[in-house]
Amino acid sequence: MRKFALLPLLALLAAPALEAKLPWTKKAQALGFTNVKNCQSCHATEKVKKGDPLTDMGKFLMDRKAKEKAAEVDLAWLKDYKGK
Repeated sequence: MRKFALLPLLALLAAPALEAKLPWTKKAQALGFTNVKNCQSCHATEKVKKGDPLTDMGKFLMDRKAKEKAAEVDLAWLKDYKGK
């Protein structure tokens, strides 16, 4: 009985991790960057983990974040991205 009570709790805990970057994709598209289709627009791996390699776009955003000394990436910076 206890096992079944824990399953919904585990599902709720896992859900935010699975869609952690989905809002970024939606936000980029809402800003007009329709070339951002999924996490692989910035991340070079399918299952994204911190420290994984980035694409040119991802590197651009991280470099800009460091340059601006920002706490978080601002997707509006993509307007300045002149990548591939």
